[in-house]
Amino acid sequence: MSEAKAKTRSQLKTVDVTDLILHDILAGVLAPGVWLKQIDLEQRYQSTRPEVRRALDRLVQRRLVEHVPNRGYHVYEPDGRQATEVSDVRVILETAVADKIVARASELTTKKLRDLACRFDDLIMNGTMIELYEANLAFHRELLALCGNSELVNLVTEIRQRTSSAPVSQWKTRARIEQSSREHHQMIDALVAKDTEELKRVTVKHIKQSADLSGDGISHNG
Repeated sequence: MSEAKAKTRSQLKTVDVTDLILHDILAGVLAPGVWLKQIDLEQRYQSTRPEVRRALDRLVQRRLVEHVPNRGYHVYEPDGRQATEVSDVRVILETAVADKIVARASELTTKKLRDLACRFDDLIMNGTMIELYEANLAFHRELLALCGNSELVNLVTEIRQRTSSAPVSQWKTRARIEQSSREHHQMIDALVAKDTEELKRVTVKHIKQSADLSGDGISHNG
């Protein structure tokens, strides 16, 4: 084995194979409906068959991968009904803690959120879709963390993954991306103004907006 390959293998081993496959699903590298051949995954992630099998079974439990008996595994492909229901659940959870988020917001936390929102803005012009996607997740994790309930933050993160989260499906148009950017700043403005109702209004619009812009009736992650 060459030194370069040995180094790559060592780097991969420091990360759970589940996380590597998950990242590629969320980034759109492994698209909804794609069949996941275990031998291909072994080579791709420099892992053993048992490691890959355990990773796939974990992702089945999280409804990101589907196992078809006697056929194998494929990336889960949600229907429009499920995506809409997931958006409804997110609205319920995220608006329910809006008052806590507003109450706990400080000058320091709003500045950090503004920096994250500005990073998202910069990546619209200068970054890749995957970088933009990850910057969006970072903003929303930081915002929701203000509620002080880590279990809720983890739950919403898991729920977001139950629908198609790949950047290509999340932002189909430039208008969709720019609208997300504006709403990030509107959320921060609501925190600064201590306006809980405004934060709720923008949060609902942000979660639901893609259905209006994409025209496909399916809500993706805001």
